[in-house]
Amino acid sequence: MLYDILLKIEYDYPDTAEAGRHLVRIMPADLPGEQRAIAGTMTVTPRPQEWIDRVDFFGNRYTELLFDKPHDAVIFEAKARVDRVAPGSRFDMSPPLAGLAQEIAAYRGVEAWSPHHFTGVSMLVPIDSETTDYARAHARDGASTMEIVSAINRAINRDMRFDPEATTVETPMLEAFQRRHGVCQDFTHIMIACLRGIGIPAGYVSGYLRTTPPPGRPRLEGADAMHAWVRAWCGSEMGWVEFDPTNATMAGEDHVVIARARDYFDVAPVKGVMRSAGAHTSTQAVDVVPVT
Repeated sequence: MLYDILLKIEYDYPDTAEAGRHLVRIMPADLPGEQRAIAGTMTVTPRPQEWIDRVDFFGNRYTELLFDKPHDAVIFEAKARVDRVAPGSRFDMSPPLAGLAQEIAAYRGVEAWSPHHFTGVSMLVPIDSETTDYARAHARDGASTMEIVSAINRAINRDMRFDPEATTVETPMLEAFQRRHGVCQDFTHIMIACLRGIGIPAGYVSGYLRTTPPPGRPRLEGADAMHAWVRAWCGSEMGWVEFDPTNATMAGEDHVVIARARDYFDVAPVKGVMRSAGAHTSTQAVDVVPVT
């Protein structure tokens, strides 16, 4: 599926920022066999004094920006055309949990997407008895890893309520789980904690999601969303498989990948520091438009 993607993120500062340094990850990834980034540009206003394109440990592209002049706002805009390939159907060849543990122990690689990097705690995903017990309750005896991941994906969607007002990016994962509501970032972190707690390697995917308006209603500009979903390692035969607990589905051609890593901390769209005072406000608008 071919998409044109438009993103605008604006930060407004109540007090002038004297300087700032930011890491920006908003451009769609180029993933051979999965997703082709045909063209794209990122613009930043005001113009930063330094602009350095980099690649992180997990292979994600990002841009490091430096502002050393006073500014009251920063606007990040991305425009891209992407060809997203629909994932093919998968025959379940994943082992049960005991077999998965043996495969992880036998895995000797430590490259970026080695399962060893995705079994323990990470900055925003602790392993807690509450999420682990929840996962165990949905891990049927004798089930394959793929079946267990699918069951937990559906359970989180059923038991959690999507509420964009319930949490912020600073809300701890466990608090969102206990309250049973949150946004896609919370759903994703909760599912990662559940999977890691029972021994299934799991990571975080940031990206864009195409949404479809109700029948007879026009698309609203800016109504699509930045999104997050889960990547789970289902054994050496199947490798990594992606699930979307917010929508109780597997990731498909409507899911456009920006970056993949351990949790949101690794792949936040904009992360950095600035020399200013007071809290800032931000707005975001996204369009994911199929090209016909």
